[in-house]
Amino acid sequence: MNEKYVPNTLRQRLHKGEQLIGCWSSLGSPITTEVLGLAGFDWILLDGEHAPNDVLSFVPQLMALKDSSSMPIVRPPKNDPVIIKRLLDIGFYNILVPYVETEEDALQAVASTRYPPVGIRGVSVSHRNNGYATIPDYFKVINDNIGVIVQVESRLGVENVEKIAVVDGVDCLFVGPGDLSAALGYLGQPNHPEVQKVIQHIFATAKKYGKACGILAPAEEDARRYISWGATFVSVGSDLGVFRSGSQALCNKFISK
Repeated sequence: MNEKYVPNTLRQRLHKGEQLIGCWSSLGSPITTEVLGLAGFDWILLDGEHAPNDVLSFVPQLMALKDSSSMPIVRPPKNDPVIIKRLLDIGFYNILVPYVETEEDALQAVASTRYPPVGIRGVSVSHRNNGYATIPDYFKVINDNIGVIVQVESRLGVENVEKIAVVDGVDCLFVGPGDLSAALGYLGQPNHPEVQKVIQHIFATAKKYGKACGILAPAEEDARRYISWGATFVSVGSDLGVFRSGSQALCNKFISK
């Protein structure tokens, strides 16, 4: 059994309420992903929703993180059992599912990560996640070693946040501040007081039901505020953001505009 992922220490640490600081990986490059992994983040999110990634580009990025202490997490493009099945098969143990709006959505997300009889994950006897059939106890232990993080980012999701939070197998509620602010009528204004109030409500609901809560917060001031509100699973930036700001700063040192 892969000692790095089983037991799933990221999932265990989420349950313990430990502070886990991560970074988004959006450039689709195993080289930039490897560099992020060397930085020492608790986790790296490989994005398949708003980044040019698919199962074939994810595999070399997973390989690039094999020697890293950062746990890889994947965000699929949508809450789809077939897509999630393929992502698990290629080697992911932690899934961040976007646009979860109802209890039924949350139940489907969890079921998609579990083999029958408790879930609907399709069975392949030989894939990368089970060491190409070299892990004899894989099917006995894997259901308890998949982490499920659900993203609340719509009005309906906020209305149903309590029903989502109580679903067994949901380990963390994650706020998508960009989509949430747009859904609430404040596109591009995640720091609007009404949006901030809703974020606090989501965090409080997660805490009420013993679930971790998290958010994407590339601005340090925002990240520290959310941590003070109880967020324990926080992305503090992205490879794209670091590269963009760093390259612009370097250019500005030598070229006046």
